[in-house]
Amino acid sequence: MLKTGAETRAVLLHPEIFPEDDHESQIEFRRLAESAGLEVVGELRAPRRSPEPKYLVGSGKVEETAAMVAEHSAGVVLVNARLSPVQERNLTRAFKTVVLDRTTLILDIFAQRARSHEGKLQVELAQLKHLSTRLVRGWTHLERQRGGIGMRGPGETQLETDRRLLGNRIRQLQARLEKVEKRRAQGRRARRRGELPLVALVGYTNAGKSTLFNRLTESTVVARDQLFATLDPTVRRIDSLTGSPVLLSDTVGFLRDLPHELIAAFRATLDETRAASLVLHVIDGADSNRLAHQQVVEEVLDEIGAGELPRLKVYNKADSAGHEPGIERDADGAITAVWVSALSGEGMAALGEAIGEMLCEGRMRRWIRLPPGGQRLRASLFRLGTVHEECPEDDGGCRLDIELDRRDIRRLCRLDGKDGKLAEQLLVN
Repeated sequence: MLKTGAETRAVLLHPEIFPEDDHESQIEFRRLAESAGLEVVGELRAPRRSPEPKYLVGSGKVEETAAMVAEHSAGVVLVNARLSPVQERNLTRAFKTVVLDRTTLILDIFAQRARSHEGKLQVELAQLKHLSTRLVRGWTHLERQRGGIGMRGPGETQLETDRRLLGNRIRQLQARLEKVEKRRAQGRRARRRGELPLVALVGYTNAGKSTLFNRLTESTVVARDQLFATLDPTVRRIDSLTGSPVLLSDTVGFLRDLPHELIAAFRATLDETRAASLVLHVIDGADSNRLAHQQVVEEVLDEIGAGELPRLKVYNKADSAGHEPGIERDADGAITAVWVSALSGEGMAALGEAIGEMLCEGRMRRWIRLPPGGQRLRASLFRLGTVHEECPEDDGGCRLDIELDRRDIRRLCRLDGKDGKLAEQLLVN
């Protein structure tokens, strides 16, 4: 997206059709526009009982928006909803300027912020998958026949050519990302062999994850008061926080209505969260809408398969919320949450105590005996890096000194057939 002259001036259009279309969503959308480097010169609300197939909003609101675009010489109209290809085309014609929906805007921000090779590949893949949906009745100039010599077959339309080229590029990106993911998986296995537990930071975007990460690790990860300031995952070792070394991972912030293309593209990156021994759910303690934001994070964690991991709620910005930093416990003495201020450093000792307590709570070390038919379970234990020592026995079985946490136990118990039942018998009962 160009960032000069009229191209930086944006008009925001907020369709209000579904119950979740509230004031908070509109504020968040404005912040997304500003994060993309745009100047918001006008906003319009468009209440409707049901979506209009042609424009999503009513024709009267389309005329009002077009007048505002002309008045402010705006270079782009941002629609706070997901548009169909036909709706996007019709609105572009009506406004005589660029029209971007919520999904395209978020993809543009990710494209600006990605710095690592993997991040750039993931963003490009997400953009192309989204673009492929725009090729269906999206542009009339692609509907003409263009027979030719060489790569295109006789009578192939330009639409078919573009779809084929997009498909080829998507397959190339997927193949390259698979190689990157194999290297990342090797790194995760190496960390497991080093017996260092991984603690993953997750949370709604702009909750203060990167500031907390920098405070805990004495790093300089980018931390700004804007949405999606950090995209590329970062892993650092901490030696002094809990009394024993741990690895801390910072990942991309979550957002309501996060495009499915992005969740799919960043699934490999989010696997860092799935591999964690403990998830720190960072919450803006001063945010009046924090319950809704917590729900969004819970839904994304469930979608990527991390919903069952041990989790600790960390309420950040305790000073702004007027809350005393420290650990909260239930009636049984179990930790329920920790209040901290990442900016001032208050509550960091309490957070370290809570992390150490929760990591030790779910960890188990014991000797087990595998019968001769338990070779698949044995291979799974070695693959997870949980075996300290092995003693073979004469009958083909073996005794293993293993150390694992609740996440490892759940994985092993989910193995197919007799291996899962054997794991449950040895590790649970």
